[in-house]
Amino acid sequence: MKTMAPAPARRTSAAKTQPAKAALAAPAPAVVRPVDASLRLFTGNANRPIAEKVAAYLGTALSGSEVGRFADGEINVAVKENVRGKDCYVIQPTCRPTNENLMELLIMIDALRRASAGRITAVMPYFGYARADRKSAPRVPITARLVANLITEAGADRVITVDLHAGQIQGFFDIPLDHIFAMPVFLEHLRAKQLTDVVAVSPDVGGVERARAFAKRLGAGLAIVDKRRPRPNEANIYNVIGDVKGKAAVILDDMVDTGGTLTKVANRIKEMGATRVLAACVHGVLSGSALELVEQSALEELILTDSIPLPGGPHGKVKVLSIAPLLGEAIRRNHRGESISELFV
Repeated sequence: MKTMAPAPARRTSAAKTQPAKAALAAPAPAVVRPVDASLRLFTGNANRPIAEKVAAYLGTALSGSEVGRFADGEINVAVKENVRGKDCYVIQPTCRPTNENLMELLIMIDALRRASAGRITAVMPYFGYARADRKSAPRVPITARLVANLITEAGADRVITVDLHAGQIQGFFDIPLDHIFAMPVFLEHLRAKQLTDVVAVSPDVGGVERARAFAKRLGAGLAIVDKRRPRPNEANIYNVIGDVKGKAAVILDDMVDTGGTLTKVANRIKEMGATRVLAACVHGVLSGSALELVEQSALEELILTDSIPLPGGPHGKVKVLSIAPLLGEAIRRNHRGESISELFV
């Protein structure tokens, strides 16, 4: 018989608080609450703080569950309340440790399915393995599709995720997926800075659509970086297309991992005469010495969201904005059968 390690203390529900100010395209009501008591929020161990903020925004509490480990390291999940026929949401980014957090998500979905939940939605602030979205070389996997299959087979009815690395990943799912964007959160922060003569910079050709949409809403110019990747997590910059001289440059990307590409782009733009260089990246993966590179670079500020917990706490140049109100509003609208896309019109 399998021996269990001492069970973790049961997680108590967070106290009800006033919801945080929503950073959405349109002002949210002062207090937002679920339309009925059928909504249930669950979370694993990947990013409990953002789940608690989402619950506070919705005027509710996290539902009772335990996500622990057996003595041999296998994941043990127990749902501690009735979910039969309920609308259940599992808030779990698949960030580092990626495989552990992905398995927690899959097992929680399976537990809810076997407990006869009415509908199960995987809320993934960060979708791991998103960069493995195509065969970039012979005999390599498309892991993003594999993860999509696993989530579907586990029993999820829908997925809500934030700023996918590649939009085509939506097509990997055979269930509905709501793709939401952190742009409104970044726009609010940057407008408060009252920047003048701004240019939005895409660090590669693949991010042009994101940078163009951002530039349109901020009333900024557009620049594109021509780069090549000789190997994973390494980039060579060849050219910058567009005018950055004398401007406040904002580099836009879906994530920052090792920080090598981002800091090279920032340094090059500064060399070309930009007066200020900022970066807005949704997901702060921040592997290895990324934070050190950021501190030593020409970046004035690196703006991230809390989709992934920031390792080691606050840092000098790093500003973390919360997307919990954005996720909470998406959950509320999905629960009530309202449009989510209207948030980004």
